[in-house]
Amino acid sequence: MRNPAKPTKFGLIARAGVFALIGILGLTLFPPLMMPVAGYVVAAALGTFAAAALANALVLRIYERGRLADIGLGWAPASRRNLALGLLGGLAGGIVATMAPLAAGLAHYETSGDGHAHWPGMLFVSIVLLFGAVGEEMLFRGYAFQILALAIGEYATVLPMGVLFGLAHMNNLHITGLAILNTVLWGVLLGAAYLRSRDLWLPIGLHFGWNWVLPLLGVNLSGFTMEVTGRVLHPDDSPLWTGGAYGPEGGLFTTMVVVALFAALFRVPIARQKSFLLDGETDE
Repeated sequence: MRNPAKPTKFGLIARAGVFALIGILGLTLFPPLMMPVAGYVVAAALGTFAAAALANALVLRIYERGRLADIGLGWAPASRRNLALGLLGGLAGGIVATMAPLAAGLAHYETSGDGHAHWPGMLFVSIVLLFGAVGEEMLFRGYAFQILALAIGEYATVLPMGVLFGLAHMNNLHITGLAILNTVLWGVLLGAAYLRSRDLWLPIGLHFGWNWVLPLLGVNLSGFTMEVTGRVLHPDDSPLWTGGAYGPEGGLFTTMVVVALFAALFRVPIARQKSFLLDGETDE
């Protein structure tokens, strides 16, 4: 499957603008509609997924005569490899960022609720976090990211989209300046991961692995508390390092972990695929 004739730079940017308008409309409508029956966290995750899927599917169909898989969601052996690498990186990074304050004596564990893990709750939270990670990757590293990379250059696109990713989290509970900076760095890392792999599976793996392991280890995720294991890690002091009430993402340990993941990104054997939008063909 080949991409149609390449439009002008202005045309490409205009297409990204249409994507943004549809995405904003979806984010304005879907989460509030889900809120009464789902709660804030679930509505935010599923609403983002729905808005991102709709925006990507529509612009791909209108402008490229493509399908949703063409933004890097095609499933192949290379996709599975990149997803596994991303999961390993996200899990390892989350464990280090969470356990470092504990090892440094800056946090301690306490029993929460009845002190027991609730497996149905853990499964439910895992599914919600998966939809949230996939939705955010489609929204921030999907069609608009890729079409802008074609229009203005790959690495000229990474930083602005990373900044937008950070600003999108500004209304989270207990947000701090360092938390926003770390989220921007995460956005740049995830954008670079897409450019390295040319699929969304590597950034999805990184994103989901990180988001999943933090609640499992008993810490807040981006300011939100998800107590599912019966154990909670409370920071004792030094919010600059621990992230305080926001969770590890608001601390310097996360900053160092993201830098380490950047270094690893350009060393591990990532399977580079063909991008429908950037290379003119699908990744299958």
